[in-house]
Amino acid sequence: MNVLRLLIGCSPDKFFHLKEFAENLKKKGVECKLVIDTSVYTGFPSKKITKWFETKGKFNELIKQFRPDAVFVDRQTNFGLAASKLKIPLFVHLRGDIWSESVMAKQTLYKSTSKRSIIWFKERIAKKCFENSTSILPICKYLENKVKEHFPKNKTDILYQGIEPSNWYYQKGLNLKHPCVGLIQNANILEKAKELEILPKVLEAFPKVMFYWVGDGPYKETILPTLEKYENFQWIGKLEYPEKVRQFLSEIDIYALITGIDMSPLTLLEAQLMKKPVIATNVGGIPELMRNNVTGFLIEKGNYLDLIDKISTLLDNKTKQESMGEGGRKFVEQNFSWEIITEKFLRIMNGYVEK
Repeated sequence: MNVLRLLIGCSPDKFFHLKEFAENLKKKGVECKLVIDTSVYTGFPSKKITKWFETKGKFNELIKQFRPDAVFVDRQTNFGLAASKLKIPLFVHLRGDIWSESVMAKQTLYKSTSKRSIIWFKERIAKKCFENSTSILPICKYLENKVKEHFPKNKTDILYQGIEPSNWYYQKGLNLKHPCVGLIQNANILEKAKELEILPKVLEAFPKVMFYWVGDGPYKETILPTLEKYENFQWIGKLEYPEKVRQFLSEIDIYALITGIDMSPLTLLEAQLMKKPVIATNVGGIPELMRNNVTGFLIEKGNYLDLIDKISTLLDNKTKQESMGEGGRKFVEQNFSWEIITEKFLRIMNGYVEK
């Protein structure tokens, strides 16, 4: 029996998760090779021009030695583009609304002509990756609708991000004040970060409740000065993953995700696996990652009164905290474990790749 060989090219920040993905596929008989995409094949807009040619040879040698039946990428780069040019079946895992993100980037961090040219080239590479893909794999239904707006003729198959439940267990290590609400989210995109502007009203409503924010990003400084005026708020910054994040989630009483837009935040799954009741903004793919009124509460964007109400409901009812926490772990285990996600990917891949 021939064994399927899958080459996985990933971004550095997703190596930990895609390593779990590869390990689970190996258990199911797929031979996998996981590489950091830019370490094998780079190109414009990288400033190291000599690397463009060196890595092209490295990529070709990798293909020659490993002979993949298919290539899986978690972002749209020269790596995926090179694979598609060799007519190797290409599966593009799409993790964000890159079209809206490009528009926002041009309006904020990438206003200069030189920086806008970088965005333009990235858009061209992404477009070619999508057009030449065997299937685009958006991480939620919301994002699949976005894909169909831009590439109506392309094949799409929803593939949620997976997670390994056994990695998420109680671990002591951080000493937090109680009761407390924990937030884990970066401020890399303005539309996401701006939603945190509702927090001052919430902080004022709960002077005896501590709010801890884990995360970083270029828009942090637009939000943080206002929040740090409150004694019941503390910014922690980035935490080592997964150990320190696990310790943080072990200690908090409630997890809150206050964002203007998000597709499939892993922290929402992690918090539920840690048996924490969750409160999250009803945007993007978030409603697909939890069960409203069962594992936590969805609130509408900008509605700080609803957020206050839901926090109060949970703080006043320990039994509800515990039942939602138990329900959250069960929900994630049954829907987002790598065991389930890899099975789905195999069905998708086998539908396109003959072996």
